Amino acid sequence: MKPNAEAPVSAIARAWSAIGLPGRLGLILLAAVIVIWAVVWGLRRLGRRGRRSLLVGGTLISFLGVSSLGFWASRLPEPTGSAFILWHQLVRVGAALSGTFFIIGFMSLALPWTLNRIERRGFIPFVAVRHVRAGKSGFLTVISFLSIAGVAVSAFALCAVVSIMGGFGADLKRKILGNNAHMKIEAASHGGFSDWQPLLDEVRLVPGVRAATPVASGEAMASSSSNNAGTIIRGVDPETIGTVIDLLQNIEVGKFDYLLSPEKLTHLPPDEVIGMGRGGEKYLKGPDIRPWNRKNLDPDVADATDPVYPGIIIGRELAKTLHLYVGDEVTLVSPLGDLGPMGVMPRTRRFRVAAIFYSGMYEYDSSHVYMKLDKAQEFLDLKSNITGIEVKVDRPEQVDEVTPRVVALVKDRQDLKVRDWKESNKNLFSALKLEKIATFIILSIAIAVASFCIICTLLLMVTEKSKEIAIMKAVGASDHAILRVFMMEGVIIGAIGTIFGVVTGLVTVLGLLWFGVRLDPDVYYVDRLPISVDPVDYTVVAFSAMVITTLATVYPAIAASKLRPVDGIRYE
Repeated sequence: MKPNAEAPVSAIARAWSAIGLPGRLGLILLAAVIVIWAVVWGLRRLGRRGRRSLLVGGTLISFLGVSSLGFWASRLPEPTGSAFILWHQLVRVGAALSGTFFIIGFMSLALPWTLNRIERRGFIPFVAVRHVRAGKSGFLTVISFLSIAGVAVSAFALCAVVSIMGGFGADLKRKILGNNAHMKIEAASHGGFSDWQPLLDEVRLVPGVRAATPVASGEAMASSSSNNAGTIIRGVDPETIGTVIDLLQNIEVGKFDYLLSPEKLTHLPPDEVIGMGRGGEKYLKGPDIRPWNRKNLDPDVADATDPVYPGIIIGRELAKTLHLYVGDEVTLVSPLGDLGPMGVMPRTRRFRVAAIFYSGMYEYDSSHVYMKLDKAQEFLDLKSNITGIEVKVDRPEQVDEVTPRVVALVKDRQDLKVRDWKESNKNLFSALKLEKIATFIILSIAIAVASFCIICTLLLMVTEKSKEIAIMKAVGASDHAILRVFMMEGVIIGAIGTIFGVVTGLVTVLGLLWFGVRLDPDVYYVDRLPISVDPVDYTVVAFSAMVITTLATVYPAIAASKLRPVDGIRYE
């Protein structure tokens, strides 16, 4: 067994490797110091020209950052296997965050223009915007800015967390549906059931059913020269299993063809990949270094030295536990033993690893073993019986419509039961849904806390603008008009915060999705951060934020509307 040959490297890569770790750290530190100094110097120069110039400079720097880091991220090689390179992820995350800062700067620059347009909508919008804006710069007052920031940060966090949690849920659902059938017809007792071929043909004709395949399942103990592990045997039909689950697509090392032709495993070519390293490097079988040559042996002796065992496909984690590679021998021990002269003895059979699969589900990768249906029936002593029929439907979400049709086929058979994937994983998906709802409620409380800032802001404005309120009432403004003015102030603050939070959350999530953030699969058992962007979730977040912030304006607006003119100008 030997590692695959390395690809040729460029001159820059050779120079980078030649300077060693201290040299690389020194260059990175020097570049960081230069970039930080240049950014600080530029922002200080722009800050002397006013707040708008500073904001324009920050937006341009963010645009340069997302352009350069985005180009760099697109040129990074995609690691293979379970490789995790930290600085690659820093570049990708930096590109996504630079895009977020650019959007924030762009929206901030567009804010004065938007407020100018709102001012022109009438008397009430004019007064409300004037209270929110700073007098000289035309941007926002400090207290308005803090209130907007509180709402924006809360909405941003809610959008990001909901997207990531939705991504983990969608990834889990995809893996479950990829490694399990959408529906199963199972034997109600041990020993399987017979006369399954006519039932299989009938199931395949049911409307909504895409494919069906027979399965023989059981438990066994796998034993190698170095370790033991409990396994779940799944005997499958090689011709139809690929139409129901993603076994063929999940094969990482080896070939599915070796399951059909196990004799090829005894004479693998030297360039055959038999394993994968932690960094994704491929391990080849290499040349045969045995002291004798098979060609010089008698055929009977040669066959005896390399017996042909049935092939099996095992998961990546099981292969690690048993220290197995493609072509290695493994012993399976069945708890259902054979009757011998000394009584019941455990049934043992020798197999050879034909392939190693990676499903992304530790539960499957650490225990599942696939073999041909006839070999599983023989090993599990099922004779010609099977333990179940696995079915794939056209639309997994509408499996409830197909299940009654399949149940109708087996209603007269008491030895069979039907379950779909929703029933089998009901507890898991219910827990995920409950967790998502709980997280949404907890983070919505953060928006509610931010709404208290709006209440304080409006109450301070009522106190600060009491003279203006008195003058407006003195010249004919009604209590209802004053109420609408201060409610519109709160709505403007809440709307700006909601828009900033939802848009920046969406941009950040899309950036992470676009550039891709890989995770260490040895820790999280997923190779990249799963993200799901659901428009319904973002709509609910925006609607909830607007409702909470609007309700927060009611009490200060009522207090302002009840202010008497004489109280406002008493000390003037």
